[in-house]
Amino acid sequence: MIIAANFKTNMTRASTSEYLNTLSKCEEIKSQRVIVIPPSSALQDAPAGVEIAVQNAYTVRSGAFTGELGLEQLEEFNVNTVLIGHSERRHVLGESQEEIAKKYEYFKNEGFSIIYCLGEPEALRDEGEEALEAYMQTQLDGIDTTYEKLIVAYEPVWAIGTGRVPTNEQIVETLSFLNTKTEAPLLYGGSVKAENSKEILHLDGCDGILVGGASLKVEDFCTMIKNAK
Repeated sequence: MIIAANFKTNMTRASTSEYLNTLSKCEEIKSQRVIVIPPSSALQDAPAGVEIAVQNAYTVRSGAFTGELGLEQLEEFNVNTVLIGHSERRHVLGESQEEIAKKYEYFKNEGFSIIYCLGEPEALRDEGEEALEAYMQTQLDGIDTTYEKLIVAYEPVWAIGTGRVPTNEQIVETLSFLNTKTEAPLLYGGSVKAENSKEILHLDGCDGILVGGASLKVEDFCTMIKNAK
């Protein structure tokens, strides 16, 4: 199982260090793939059993790209996993599928593990499974779904941070569709918390979870790791 925590624009370097120290004492990290994705200002070496990833990076080693991180900065912290295509990058910050695919190709060629996110707005979910699948296919344009270091995260946009979760049947249907497109591990994300993580983790086709706000309390995140057993 893959259990990933996306801090988004939360936590400081100091609080992330304290979080990682506590997380390192969670015995179950030895039996799962545990990934922590802090803000770039909090990047640091990870304890044994925990992998540090980055929320975003740019398609350069270094250069004149104000506000961006390149390979040179990632190498300093031994980061070789990147999150690409998150709905907040798509819908809030305006990244197009063309830009996302370019980023994907760049970090694939650099040998990074890639957590690739895709998911639908509520209007698409309401139109039914056929419309949903057609929409998600557009989010796979330009994406090499055979890449051996790919992890796919299904995150329905309308469920992120809202407390709303698709039905188990809807999650299984969507993961089943994605399983026809790739052999990569499939994660679910979208209002996952300690209370519902065990049920989600044991759904058919689910290989793990990508957790946002509910991961900020390390005790809750440890519970989710335990629930993956």
